[in-house]
Amino acid sequence: MSSLEILTTFDSAHIPTLDIAVQAALERFANESLPPLSLSYERPLVLGSGNAIVAAQIIFAESQAIFGDESSYEDLLRTPERFDSIIVMSASGGKHAVAMCKQAQVTGLPVHLITNNQVSLAATFVPIDNVHVYPKNREPYTYNTSTYLGPILAYTKEPIEDIKTYITSQVEPRLLRNFGDYSAFTFLLPLRFKHLRAMLSTKFDELFGPYVNGRFFTAEEIKHAKTVVTSGDELFISFGCNNTTYGLAKNRLEIPLSSDINYGTLMTATYFVVGKIQAAHPPYFAMAIASYAETASKLFGQTITPIVE
Repeated sequence: MSSLEILTTFDSAHIPTLDIAVQAALERFANESLPPLSLSYERPLVLGSGNAIVAAQIIFAESQAIFGDESSYEDLLRTPERFDSIIVMSASGGKHAVAMCKQAQVTGLPVHLITNNQVSLAATFVPIDNVHVYPKNREPYTYNTSTYLGPILAYTKEPIEDIKTYITSQVEPRLLRNFGDYSAFTFLLPLRFKHLRAMLSTKFDELFGPYVNGRFFTAEEIKHAKTVVTSGDELFISFGCNNTTYGLAKNRLEIPLSSDINYGTLMTATYFVVGKIQAAHPPYFAMAIASYAETASKLFGQTITPIVE
């Protein structure tokens, strides 16, 4: 059964790991075109929560955008004269995105929503022509792999086959078979991929909570007292960084990274590795997601299910 077939058929008793979601996203996007995102504003206010705002930082890096999340958007919306547009990014078009879009329309500025849900509540506050919908897979709640990979690939235009080849030839053969022996993982990334730190941190929060520690630094950032306290069961995984300093020599895993690789490729590669780590540990996420979905539904006053169709 292909990864895409697994995502199409799984139930809450058989939650797939993140690497399956990565492979399924690549399968889908290999056969489905991604709509271009043609927003030419110079000073947009870009809003989102969680990994949505990080994906937006990648996509709008070349503009003079100001970015805000669920903790800062209300303050930013008090000074709309600073911006020429407002762009909200949200896979579901729910939760905080609803309030963001509702309050954004009051400013009189052009408001756009980048989402994977055409009929979301947030979309009701945005002109229909300004709702940009990207394809997605059926996935466990919070995975948001196809949801944010799609817009990123629409921006970077990386060939899917090149991404697949990188994972199968450069990443997968180098992965250890004993990820379960480690309780801590530190990823080292080149400076040009600094935004991935937050995306990966969110993934560890979601998948492991307090049980498995994940830390993510650029090769320059880690120089600043990040390894004062070390552990013999901490694995250092570096992408395109020559690590001869951090961790025990036997606890270093290096994965090559060519200069032409962009965010879409490294997002899929790092998510793939996280999925392999997930598979080697107890299924913390699978055991907890149903209960969490009930709690989140009450917190947001919206129906949230363990599986996002």
